[in-house]
Amino acid sequence: MTSQVTAPVPARRPVWTRPYLLAGILAAWLVLWLIFRGQATLPLGGAELTPLHERIGAAADVIDDSRNENPLFLYFVNYIRLFIDQFVTFVQALISAPSFGRPVPVVGWLGVTGIATAVAVLYANLRVALLTAAGFASFGLLGLWRESMDTLALTLAAVVLSLAVGIPLGVWAGLSDRFERLAGPVLDFMQTMPTFVYLAPLTLFFLIGPASATVATMIYAIPPAIRITSHAIREVPPETVEAGASLGSTPWQLLAKVRLPLAKRTIIVGVNQTIMAALSMATIAALIDAPGLGKTVLKALETLDVGTSFNAGLAIVIMAIVLDRVTSAAGRRVETARRAGRARRPLWRRVQVTAVLAATAVLVYLSHVYVWAAVFPGEAGLGSHVRRAADAASQWAQANLYTYTNALKNVVTYGLLNPFEAVLTGSPWWLVLLVVTAAALVLTTVRVAVVCAACLALLVALGLWQDGMVTLAATLVATVLVMALGVVTGVWMGRDGRADRVIRPILDAGQTMPAFVYLVPILGLFGATRFTAIIAAVVYAAPVAIKLVADGVRGVPVSAVEAATAAGSSPWQVISKVQLPMARRAVALAANQGLIYVLAMVVVGGLVGAGALGYDVVSGFSQLQLRGKGLAAGLAIVVLGTMLAALTKAAARRADAAAHGRL
Repeated sequence: MTSQVTAPVPARRPVWTRPYLLAGILAAWLVLWLIFRGQATLPLGGAELTPLHERIGAAADVIDDSRNENPLFLYFVNYIRLFIDQFVTFVQALISAPSFGRPVPVVGWLGVTGIATAVAVLYANLRVALLTAAGFASFGLLGLWRESMDTLALTLAAVVLSLAVGIPLGVWAGLSDRFERLAGPVLDFMQTMPTFVYLAPLTLFFLIGPASATVATMIYAIPPAIRITSHAIREVPPETVEAGASLGSTPWQLLAKVRLPLAKRTIIVGVNQTIMAALSMATIAALIDAPGLGKTVLKALETLDVGTSFNAGLAIVIMAIVLDRVTSAAGRRVETARRAGRARRPLWRRVQVTAVLAATAVLVYLSHVYVWAAVFPGEAGLGSHVRRAADAASQWAQANLYTYTNALKNVVTYGLLNPFEAVLTGSPWWLVLLVVTAAALVLTTVRVAVVCAACLALLVALGLWQDGMVTLAATLVATVLVMALGVVTGVWMGRDGRADRVIRPILDAGQTMPAFVYLVPILGLFGATRFTAIIAAVVYAAPVAIKLVADGVRGVPVSAVEAATAAGSSPWQVISKVQLPMARRAVALAANQGLIYVLAMVVVGGLVGAGALGYDVVSGFSQLQLRGKGLAAGLAIVVLGTMLAALTKAAARRADAAAHGRL
């Protein structure tokens, strides 16, 4: 009788050893930091340039000088810039700028308000139409009609171009697995990269102005259009497609008659997300001379004029709410109509449509012919009242809430930010590289560790190590605060349906607001400091983290919670031993998204005293001699974003694997 010898199974490293290994790495880091503190930290002054920065600046000068000679510009880039400039100018001529020899736009304020209200009536409902009319009227009352229409024109132009590119590509991705696999990493990179870094490179090719702003907005707005359209096409029931094919429909007929009609509701959600992304980016693009409300906010932030920035920020928020409500209601109406079938439109509805179109035509005619209907009447008294009230509120808050705001600032600054920053900026660059790589090996995979090492080495090569570490410290501190807020509030919402119903609409509204707007009230409360950028990042990133954690906690099986409760577990034990461990994938995803949102906002915070890489980028826009450094800073932000995204995605995958018992 022979005995079968089995090959030994390699021992798997126990999961419990990871915390000990990580603690050992951090302890060794602190010891080595005490020994080597201040050595090889690669500091660089604000006006100092490395040879690489000078070479990048020289390359940018060469690009500028060859703009009218290089074939790439003569036969490609210049034509694209000309087309986009003319398209944006045409939309501005229609609704915002004097044009065609007239002292006013083709359609004045009354006509634009009528068109917007008519769209809301026809595609949404009466309540949304009233909100739309009030919202557009408020732009004039705030004294910002021209600026608001410039922002709307740039947003509409970018949305039209984004949808013209994004929907066909989304359909392709929905029909082709190969194309979806190819497009996925590109879209991930476009959505991971902070919006700030699009701007500087685009100005090299498209110059400052509407063309660069529109292209930057498209880069930010196209990914949601592609992803959501692809998802919509793939969600069409296969049996419906098979039924159409069995009747002899061609692939084109299946697409036009089956897939697209059934996917229309979800595609409109993609249109909604594209519009919100475009509006957000159109305001930030004021840094490259994009017209509109963003420029007003930017100038006010530069002079710390809280009243003016709040007034313009309020107009941006109103525009975001109106656009979001109209497109969301339109999506719901499409779904209702689809469920009702292809019944003939009732007579009252046809009469309503005719009446709305006729009234809109009259308003457009009046605004085209008469000055009173073209130029918003009044002296914009509401805007001056808002500015004065915002200034008074800011002064009152800084005078009366100083004890509390200063205490909060000191706790975060001295308890978190300064220690993080001291260790990161005081450690030799090689020590940080070794520690991060070792930690990545323990927590993730060899591939991710290599990515982290390469990113940190590239940060050294870019000559912006210390500024990168300052930005990284602020990002990590803000992310810690976001996750603390996300876990506490998310668990509360996940366990309490009433809390969810109250808090979720507030979070949804927060996600509709462009990033620029968050800086305004926080600037009025805390002044221009690096802490302002951190709090703005927390407010900007918290909604998505909270919602992800809440959804994860709610997704924990009720049976598991009931079993733990029946076994005598307290609420805290149920949360810490059952719900959070079983929702760890959602928590890891919240950390991933929180980091991405935080990094995007921290670098924007360079406008209000955050310094570091964000300030380097802004300086590159405003000072020609620092352009090379600004471009390098943009690349450094991408490097940090890539490293952080790789770490958090790997953590999310590990959490998913652990949730399914594979670790």
